[in-house]
Amino acid sequence: MKTLVLGLGNPILCDDGVGIHVVRELRGRVNRREVGVVETGLAGLRLLDLLTGYDKAIIIDAIKSGKGSAGDVYRLTSDDFEVAKHLSSVHDVDFATALDFGRKSGMTLPNQIVIYAIEVADTTTFSEECTSAVREAIPVCVEMLLRELEVDNKA
Repeated sequence: MKTLVLGLGNPILCDDGVGIHVVRELRGRVNRREVGVVETGLAGLRLLDLLTGYDKAIIIDAIKSGKGSAGDVYRLTSDDFEVAKHLSSVHDVDFATALDFGRKSGMTLPNQIVIYAIEVADTTTFSEECTSAVREAIPVCVEMLLRELEVDNKA
């Protein structure tokens, strides 16, 4: 199975960069050629080109759900996209709409999309460091990703 692990965020806006930090830590621990590990600051329609040609996409991003504590890690599927509103930009369409558009346009997009969303505290302060609770969640999320990739490898 050809899988893309995609970290989203802005690494100079404190916790907003958590997806980037996760894939940077993960990158050295994944050595299978069928798994791509990519970081990006893109959102919405601009993500479609990155997703094209993969069977599965695992996306890591920051989320402010208002229901959890900073550092909580959620595993979401396409059924949960309404909860994961941080995956959209005010200057673009939301992620679910972008996927729908891409599929209707005939793009070869992943059949399976999983999102690991990390509850964040601060996405406005200019800093290359995450807050302590979010920083502690990074290795937790990496281990979750490694387990998911291992299950995929056995399937």
